[in-house]
Amino acid sequence: MSDQTTPNLHEDHLEEFTPYLMNRIIARYNKGVEDALTDVGVSVAQMRTLAVLAEGGPRTINELSVLTVIKQSTLSRRLDALEAAGLIRREAGEGDNRVRLIHLTEAGRAAHDRAWPAMLEMQDTMLAPLSEEEKAQLNGLLLKVFYKIRKHNF
Repeated sequence: MSDQTTPNLHEDHLEEFTPYLMNRIIARYNKGVEDALTDVGVSVAQMRTLAVLAEGGPRTINELSVLTVIKQSTLSRRLDALEAAGLIRREAGEGDNRVRLIHLTEAGRAAHDRAWPAMLEMQDTMLAPLSEEEKAQLNGLLLKVFYKIRKHNF
């Protein structure tokens, strides 16, 4: 006897599972911009770091970890590579030498500015089937979910 409330595990329900769809969409987006970013000399994860710094200014590693959705240990290695490439610099925070602020350099800003059009182009490609109203609605719904589940106020 089977429980009618339990979905049949052999049926394909993944297209009805929102986190699965979101993950597939973002994976495809990242793959779509990967080549353009390679031409600039940065990875998708590094570009997220440059974008956060370009948008919000200097950040601590903890803040960057949250905003870039990269584990702190992984982010530290990414920052090492960005620093070696001259795209960021680390400075001691005011009043506390243990805190390091990550700053975007002029070269980092230039790399961001060269790569950003590819990010926008892929977004446009990804959202092409939607009207302007639907795009705004989608973004609004995603923000509503995001603000409900986030653990930080940034």
